Amino acid sequence: MDSLVSLGTLSALGFSIWALFTSEPHIYFETGVVITALILLGKYFEAKSTGQASAAIMKLMELGAKKARRLKDGVEQEVAVTELKVGDMVVVRPGEKVPSDGIIVQGNAAMDEAMLTGESILVDKKVGDRVYGATLNTNGLIQVLLERVGEGTLLAQIVKLVTEAQSKKAPIQKLVDRLSGIFVPVVLGCALLALVGWYITSGSIAQAIIPAVAVLVIACPCALGLATPTAIMVGTGVGAKQGILVKNGEALERAKKIDVVVFDKTGTLTQGRPEVRYVWSVPDIKETDFLTWVASVEQASEHPLAQAVVRYALGQQLILTSVNEFVAVAGGGVTGSVAKKSLAIGTLAFLQQLGVATDLLTPLVEARQAKGETAFGVTVDGQAAGKNFGRCYKTRSQSRRS
Repeated sequence: MDSLVSLGTLSALGFSIWALFTSEPHIYFETGVVITALILLGKYFEAKSTGQASAAIMKLMELGAKKARRLKDGVEQEVAVTELKVGDMVVVRPGEKVPSDGIIVQGNAAMDEAMLTGESILVDKKVGDRVYGATLNTNGLIQVLLERVGEGTLLAQIVKLVTEAQSKKAPIQKLVDRLSGIFVPVVLGCALLALVGWYITSGSIAQAIIPAVAVLVIACPCALGLATPTAIMVGTGVGAKQGILVKNGEALERAKKIDVVVFDKTGTLTQGRPEVRYVWSVPDIKETDFLTWVASVEQASEHPLAQAVVRYALGQQLILTSVNEFVAVAGGGVTGSVAKKSLAIGTLAFLQQLGVATDLLTPLVEARQAKGETAFGVTVDGQAAGKNFGRCYKTRSQSRRS
């Protein structure tokens, strides 16, 4: 295609310059200008789309940690992430990002992996579990043995995939290139035949050049150079405004063949933030008191599920009190004292580990879980007192999708 564009514009330009110094009245400067302008406009749109993709890639790269606490001979050293090597031991404190991919060898933590998975719910990690660079440690002190650094990390691989995807041509562009491989020689042959035929017929080189140039200029597929990048830019731009990100032109083109779409949950069809849907307490405890006690304990936790309870209680105009003896157990739940009551909040397995009989709570919790909700139990002074704060994800359609 570029060959025809170049030959067409240069032929029009060359003939027009020649015509200025002869008696030939026809010049085609404007033809060359218009063709060049259209092609450059297409290149501009393409470059603009590439620039937007580059900005997205830069944001991905900025997600990673810049510093790390390397543990060497029992002493912590703050070093740049670029200095880390496979086999190094690093310490990750609450509120810090994991500097690189590795395995936890000491400690427990609740990790925010939303930057990788889109899942807003924290993932509980323990010794032997794998953690990834740029994910956030929300609580707990952990030591991580690094397995991959630099370009080998999961984040680096994602950046690489995005970069490669943006550089790939759409199938229609590949088709155009293949067609051009046939089209260009045919057009050049036709132009040459027009030149020779008109010269033999008219005996004038000027009369012969005009049809040959016309064949080259008219056959120049400038619309192909403008249409594809424009369509990709507009399509991806409209999608982005609607919250739909398109990986590349190939994905956009293949989308027309989609018959069935399968969505994940958090952040795609949902708001990505849990909300309380159901509260139950034993008859001899007022629901408002029960909710106040639980929310007061949960306000000391940064877990998204705990914060859902706090938001719900505040929405009920309840006044929360301070909590004493607060303890958070990764993957289990929390305990604490409030209003002279000792509370334990968490999974049934966690409550059973505390020696609490959960026969009353088990069928209730399982019933809510069967509906796709995240349910948990509560004990007050060692006795089963309530359940479930049916924490499910509230979808944009207000359904009960979990």
